Amino acid sequence: MPVDVLATVLDNTQLADDYNVLRLAAPEIAVEAAPGQFVMVKPAAGVDPLLRRPFSVFEVIRDEHGRPAAISLLNKKVGVGTRLLFEARAGDRLACLGPLGQPFEPVSPPAQAWLVAGGVGLAPFATLAEALRARGTETTLFYGARRASDLHRCDIFERLRVRLDVATEDGSRGMRGLVTGPLERALAALPAGAALRLYACGPTPMMRAVSALATRAGHRCDVSLEQTMGCGLGGCYSCVVRVRGEDGVPHFVRSCIAGPVFDGRSVVWEELGGH
Repeated sequence: MPVDVLATVLDNTQLADDYNVLRLAAPEIAVEAAPGQFVMVKPAAGVDPLLRRPFSVFEVIRDEHGRPAAISLLNKKVGVGTRLLFEARAGDRLACLGPLGQPFEPVSPPAQAWLVAGGVGLAPFATLAEALRARGTETTLFYGARRASDLHRCDIFERLRVRLDVATEDGSRGMRGLVTGPLERALAALPAGAALRLYACGPTPMMRAVSALATRAGHRCDVSLEQTMGCGLGGCYSCVVRVRGEDGVPHFVRSCIAGPVFDGRSVVWEELGGH
């Protein structure tokens, strides 16, 4: 069950002019959080912003005894709420509800795991990479951004021995172009019959393209949708998405309860946008 706590800000590390990582003392959430789950955070008292906002649990941080003690959030400053989180100071207390949502299912060997992240879509993958590492699963992160300065916290994945394959739109690091470029190349080089699970998070057009590439190659791709959420508990119906059931018939579900992780083959992408 999710818990609602006032989480104390331990520190705020600014990564760039609009990116930061916020560490929150929230042991009740940290001990329960699974890869791909999220929290609903209200960055300030009052009515601006009125509602909480969803953030993937970026890291589960352990104390000196190895016990889960805190979580971190990867934040990009784009509006009022994210600006307040960008400016948060150590000692501030934030209303934090979680963990929420359906998590990723980490695969075990002999399967490989390929994580595909675009921009702030990196957020759910640090905990997933840690879970895969614990299983001994060979893991690759395909990480795309506009420019090299928008690629953050690669050190976390290098420490977990995750192979990095990077793409930037301006060519300042890695392959020039979209992250689907190196992914498509890697899929073409994969030996026939290789066991593989893909996981994707980022802009909707990117996830749609990754899901399509995976399906054509005969592999499953789980996506973490980034829908607008008002409550995170299914009460406001602000995050509904259309998916296909086992019978192939589309129906609406609330992504905060049925997701945010979905099998990409089930998502009716045409209604989410992105070409």
